[in-house]
Amino acid sequence: MTQPDVTRTRTHETADTASAALALGDDALVLSHRLGEWAGHAPVLEEELALANIALDLLGQARVLLSLVGDEDELAYLREERAFRNVQLVEQPNGDFAHTITRQLYFSTYQQLLYAQLAESDSEFAPLAAKAVKEVAYHQDHARQWTLRLGDGTEESHTRMQRAVDSLWRYTGEMFQPAPGLGFNPQSLRNSWASTISDTLQEATLTVPEGPQLGAWSAGAGRQGVHTESFGRMLAEMQHLHRSHPGASW
Repeated sequence: MTQPDVTRTRTHETADTASAALALGDDALVLSHRLGEWAGHAPVLEEELALANIALDLLGQARVLLSLVGDEDELAYLREERAFRNVQLVEQPNGDFAHTITRQLYFSTYQQLLYAQLAESDSEFAPLAAKAVKEVAYHQDHARQWTLRLGDGTEESHTRMQRAVDSLWRYTGEMFQPAPGLGFNPQSLRNSWASTISDTLQEATLTVPEGPQLGAWSAGAGRQGVHTESFGRMLAEMQHLHRSHPGASW
C-alpha cells in the first residue's frame, strides 16, 4: 500500500498559508496607506485622528501577516506592482469623504466576518484574528455610523454617498474568491456580508445597487496581481523613500 507523501503535503500547506498571509497582509497594508493619505486633509480634527488610528490598526495587522511570509520591509517596499495580492477594492483612491467611508464599510464588514471565523480556527492566523476582530469591529461601526449620517443627511451628502456606493460596488465580489490557506471558503461569508451591507444602506436611505447578487461579482483580479491604474501611482509614492535610500537606518 502506497503511503501518502507527508513532506509534500506539509510543503503545500505551508505555501498555502504563506499565500493567504500575503493576500490578507497586502489588503491591510494598502488600505492603511490609503487612509494615511487623509492626514492633514480630513474634514474635521476628530476624523483626522479616527482615520489615523484605523490606519495604524491595519498597519499592525499587515506587519504580523507579512512577517509570516518574510521580511516585512522588503515585502512592503521592494516588491513590484504585480507581486502584490490585495483585492482591488482597498487600492481605490480616497475620492471624497463619502467614497472613503463606502470603501471602509464594504471592506471592514468583510474583514470583521473573516477574522471572527479565523479566531475560532486552529490556524496560524487565530492569535492575530482574535485581537484584530475587536479592532475591526470599531472600524466597521465607524464606517456604518458615517454611512447613516451621510446617507440620511443633506441632499448633497446623500447624493455623494449613493454615488460612492454605486461606484465601488463592482469591486466587492473579489473579497469572496477562494483563498487556499485560510482553512475555509470565503464564499461562506458572502450572505452575512450581503445582509449587513443591505441593512445598513437601507437604513441610510440609500439604494442597494442593481445588478448581480450582492457581492457576487468581481471586477478584477487583484489576488492574481492585476491592479488598477491608480495602484501603481500609490505604490510609487509608498515605496519612494525606502528605494531612494537603500539600507538606510535611523
